Amino acid sequence: MITDLAMSYERDGFVSPVRLVSEQEAAQHRAQLEAVEAEHGPQHYRSKMHTLLDFAADLATRPVVLDAVETLLGPNIMLFDVTYIVKEPGSASHVSWHQDLTYWGLANDKQVTLWLALSPATEVSGCMRMVPGSHKQGRMNHEDTQDETNVLHRGQSVAGVVEEQAVMCPLRPGEASFHHGWTLHASMPNRSQDRRIGFNVQYIHPSTRQTLNNIDTATLVRGKDEYAFYEADKFAEGIMAPDAIATHAALEKLRKETWSNA
Repeated sequence: MITDLAMSYERDGFVSPVRLVSEQEAAQHRAQLEAVEAEHGPQHYRSKMHTLLDFAADLATRPVVLDAVETLLGPNIMLFDVTYIVKEPGSASHVSWHQDLTYWGLANDKQVTLWLALSPATEVSGCMRMVPGSHKQGRMNHEDTQDETNVLHRGQSVAGVVEEQAVMCPLRPGEASFHHGWTLHASMPNRSQDRRIGFNVQYIHPSTRQTLNNIDTATLVRGKDEYAFYEADKFAEGIMAPDAIATHAALEKLRKETWSNA
């Protein structure tokens, strides 16, 4: 399975589906998230959620997760970011064709993205679509758009993608996909009756320096960091602790400032 994972990733720029946790565990994580939402409001597309929620930090650093990441990235792994991506039922929210690394400012492409389903991600609910082999073409031209229904922070979009080449990546709760930072991917609106909730994590190699800002944060979660390019994030020890909320606000401000330099 490990060999197949690496071979598929190298060939296609993604691998899907990969069972990481049970459907029951995914449902429990969803319930925890929705309890937080009920008290603190929407948590969609907020960065560094592992500094606010202990259960997010736990899932992002599970041995079964890091074992898969190590297969794709190598033994030295830093946790760069954790977000929840939520499409409400019947929402027009979508994600245009794009490559993750376009505006992140990272010095190299030693990065892997995990997308783990907390609810069914189907063609109807707007699962991800990937273009196999597109990661080998390097960075493509992106245009910023003013589409308010686009989940991406700048509405960035690659034109001219041949839709027939795309592959649907449906996931059951607890299943995940991994994709390369240059892999073209997108997703359609959620036409189902349930929320489509994804647990999204970026992992980087310690050599992957931030070029858009003198300061950025990431935390070593396996192996060694021989570069010291990043300040370490403090992982949450509870749920929405007051001191963590204050620190998180500063981290989100830093992330927005960094991306604005792209």
